[in-house]
Amino acid sequence: MFGGIRDRIFRIQKHSRSARNEFFGAHPSLPEGLVDPAPAGRSSLPTESLTDPPTTTKSSQSVVIKPSETTNQDISALDKSVEHPHKDHLIHHPTPPRSFFSSTSLAVHPNVEAVHSSSEEDLRMPNIKVFSGSSHPDLSTRICERLQLEVSKASLKKFSNKETNVEIGESVRGEDVYIIQSAAGEINDNLMELLIMINACKIASSCRVAAVIPAFPYARQDKKDKSRAPISAKLVANMLSVAGADHIITMDLHASQIQGFFDIPVDNLYAEPAILKYIKESIPNWQTSVIVSPDAGGAKRVTSIADRLNVDFALIHKERKRANEVEKMTLVGSVEGKVAILVDDMADTCGTICMAADKLVEAGAEKVYAFCVHGIFSGPALTRLNASKFEAVVVTNTIPQDENMKKCSKIQCIDISMILAEAIRRTHNGESVSYLFSHVPIC
Repeated sequence: MFGGIRDRIFRIQKHSRSARNEFFGAHPSLPEGLVDPAPAGRSSLPTESLTDPPTTTKSSQSVVIKPSETTNQDISALDKSVEHPHKDHLIHHPTPPRSFFSSTSLAVHPNVEAVHSSSEEDLRMPNIKVFSGSSHPDLSTRICERLQLEVSKASLKKFSNKETNVEIGESVRGEDVYIIQSAAGEINDNLMELLIMINACKIASSCRVAAVIPAFPYARQDKKDKSRAPISAKLVANMLSVAGADHIITMDLHASQIQGFFDIPVDNLYAEPAILKYIKESIPNWQTSVIVSPDAGGAKRVTSIADRLNVDFALIHKERKRANEVEKMTLVGSVEGKVAILVDDMADTCGTICMAADKLVEAGAEKVYAFCVHGIFSGPALTRLNASKFEAVVVTNTIPQDENMKKCSKIQCIDISMILAEAIRRTHNGESVSYLFSHVPIC
């Protein structure tokens, strides 16, 4: 009886292989010898003795064998096309590799046609649109070049009564939208422009809207340091959330607790890796330098850089009479005969860092450099820098610096577009951005 069953199964397997080859057209993904040939010399026996004959359809064949009618040894000899009892025999189409559905790089397969799939991963990876506000179009262009994208079309203008008018020039339905706008130039107008752009994309059925704000506006108004003082940074956070932002990407917040003002994800990136790279490549004798903080609030930032460079650090304690005016400075630490490197998060009127430079030279520093992430340079800043004792003042391009560099030869600029571009890419692909806290991406 068992011999008859086995012969019947082998005949069905042979017919199934022919059907599969005809169906796939001898697809290269099907290996040769998928079904073992029937043993030579085996004779066929009548099938009328079988109690459960097989069911045949036009497109496929299925065999169902009851456990009571065979043994484990017989089952192990069956072809893979014979499924477990009570399951249909299914032939699956080959699945394209994962890279077709993944956007690990936004231009991995530029010449591959779209592959249609209903997988959840394909649905989770919408396309991407990057818009630029009017505050820093050069940075937006650099970011898009690194992402191998074009800046998306948007019309930004003002009516005769100075109201801001925004028109999104292309469809954003189902897209991941990133809007790049920094706290530069007319900060209030640019902030309002950003809010309108976020809301315009949100009500146009975009999937997600992320605001990329390299320099966060009103970041210094982060606490109530005197009676009746507003916490304007919290107000800006509320406005961004109400406008429809789903995610914030920024760089070197003046106070890290500003992240807590939001109920949406905030990625606070750091320019520290880029600054470290610049120090090692451009400052002679940096191995014997001293990293100096111009105030107590920057002590954590300075100690982090000093530890990674394995050098000493110092601190300048300052007492302010009022905003942007310093009354007295006291140096804590030794800089005699060494290169002093001042590090701060922003340079506005530059009164503080210029007084700090004078203090360091008086204390015996050979050369003095300044590194500031955000170069605002308002008011008399450029005049003070030209008359200062700095060898160089190095800032990043979170704020446009072209005009400032023309007016002051001491200003040098570090491009951080690669950090922001990599953050956008990783956010869009659902990857971690913590790598950027300690490395400069190579792209």
